[in-house]
Amino acid sequence: MKRTVLLVLCLIGLCGTFAAHAQNVDYVGSTLWTDVNDVKVVGSYAYCAFAKGLVILDVSNPAAPAFVGQCYCQGTGQGVDVQGDHAYLADGASGLRVINITNPAAPFEEGLYNTPGTAYDVALARNYACVADGGSGLRVISITNPSAPLEVGFCDTPDDARGVAVAGDYAYVADGESGLRVINIANPAAPSEVGFYDTPDDAQGVAMAENYAYVTDRYSGLRVVNITNPAAPTEVGFYNTPGYAKGVAVSENYAYVADGASGLRVINITNPAGPFEESFYDTPGIAKCVVVEGNYACLADFGSGLRVINITNPAAPSEVGFYYTPSKASDMFVAGNYAYVAVQNFGLWIVNVSDPQHPTLAGSCDFDCAIDVFVAGNYAYVADYENGLWIVNVSDPQHPALAGSYGTQTAVLGVFVAGNYAYVAAGKIGRA
Repeated sequence: MKRTVLLVLCLIGLCGTFAAHAQNVDYVGSTLWTDVNDVKVVGSYAYCAFAKGLVILDVSNPAAPAFVGQCYCQGTGQGVDVQGDHAYLADGASGLRVINITNPAAPFEEGLYNTPGTAYDVALARNYACVADGGSGLRVISITNPSAPLEVGFCDTPDDARGVAVAGDYAYVADGESGLRVINIANPAAPSEVGFYDTPDDAQGVAMAENYAYVTDRYSGLRVVNITNPAAPTEVGFYNTPGYAKGVAVSENYAYVADGASGLRVINITNPAGPFEESFYDTPGIAKCVVVEGNYACLADFGSGLRVINITNPAAPSEVGFYYTPSKASDMFVAGNYAYVAVQNFGLWIVNVSDPQHPTLAGSCDFDCAIDVFVAGNYAYVADYENGLWIVNVSDPQHPALAGSYGTQTAVLGVFVAGNYAYVAAGKIGRA
């Protein structure tokens, strides 16, 4: 059945006279980054691909991960890898971003290559970044000059390249409904497929260990594929996890699977032909990615931030720390020393950004489903979906107070203020 969306523009007169609306708004910082999709741990730092860019956390104390720095990006951070002084962010429709992390407290974008597809994952091989680019397959990008990354070759896989791992001269691509694809990258200018294994469901991620590729295959769990002969990979075993198998990491005799709503699953792979579940830890969010560093597994838990799991005893994993992001930050407006953030399920959050490296929460005002915000003078105008438009007095950022409201017949999706009028985009969703 066809789905249609009707947008209605409402013009609302505002009682009273307010100061001119803020101009020249720039992004400064936020404590509300959500939807972590991937994580890479190097030394004492965890580099997290969030929906809004890259966040760097200090995980030297696993029980208390601490915020260090962030780099805002306009795409949707999906995957990340780190090499030397740079983090490489697979940024969805915005391609590959190269972020300088020489100073972890002040990372900045140094280079960009806009791939033709949707960049979901990235794996580094010497001076090249191999990007799983959705419908555009595998892209091989030279990062010899980080400020000017350049594509040198590509291999168009048959379905949707979602994950990638590199071992030796081969890139192993989790290619959705086309399973595992093995691509020879010995000549980066002419990568070519040499073999494949069509998994039963939808390949999402892949990790390599010795002669095996461990593939997460959505609702078909973990698949163990022998790649001794890259031209003829063969499945030797599998374990059907209870959830949505998304990410995987391998350490010694265990595969750690990020299993969606079923959290972290610890799979014993001592015998690759007969893997079995050793234990599990049910995280509060949706587990999407996992990396193992020493005795800890760091889990990108969509909706619940970064979770740090102690796996010293694989039979009894336990959470020791987390960096929590409470909900989805839908929109932000910066005026003066404050960022006004519309946070779904939590309302309006006001963040003091006078010190951009250390933003702090100043005050908040609860709403049901805040999705857009505009600030003019001493007032914040919040689009609260089915609850209409809310007007909040923010003259005292530490104690914002409701000043008024306006209900519409359809869901309020956006708001813009000019002079004495608020322009509201209201949406009606129906079927035709």
